[in-house]
Amino acid sequence: MQKMVLVTSLLMMVFLLPLTTMADVKINIDIPLPRPPNIRINIPAPPHIQFAAPPKLVVVPETYVYVAPDVAEEIFFSDGWWWRPWKGRWYRSQHHNSGWQYYKSTPSFYQHVPRNWRNDYRQGHWRGHRWNADAIPHTQVQKNWKSWKAKKHWEKKQTWGVEGLRRPTKSRPPSEWEKGKNSRHPKDNGRNRH
Repeated sequence: MQKMVLVTSLLMMVFLLPLTTMADVKINIDIPLPRPPNIRINIPAPPHIQFAAPPKLVVVPETYVYVAPDVAEEIFFSDGWWWRPWKGRWYRSQHHNSGWQYYKSTPSFYQHVPRNWRNDYRQGHWRGHRWNADAIPHTQVQKNWKSWKAKKHWEKKQTWGVEGLRRPTKSRPPSEWEKGKNSRHPKDNGRNRH
């Protein structure tokens, strides 16, 4: 009988113990996964520009974009930022001579700057008119650009330094008849109803 109790106990342990222990068992396997590669695209900053003196700026006619015509590289000032293209990319900074950071796209102001602005400046012509561009110290532009834009400083001057340049004037508002609010032409005396 002792043998039978022992065999029964062993059988119970074989069948019941694994079921009870498996319900509470959590298996943690630490398999080191490979780290994703640390991918960095290093976009170099443009080379330093040596300025003999801080650049004087000229406003591009019909815009609020300022250019540095006496600097060999393209340097722009617009909406509080200095901008420059280099090797197909754009960079901007809060300073004209340092701190250039990569900018992901072409800045929106650039669509309003003619590609031949420098030739126009050198020849003193803008769209067939004489252009007397006044050089403005960069400190004055940086200090006043926002108020000039808000108060439409250059529109009030009307010419941006370009003789004979006329901004499109607002046309007169359409008459009531032109708006189509009246149902008949004033001369039709009611004969032609719409």
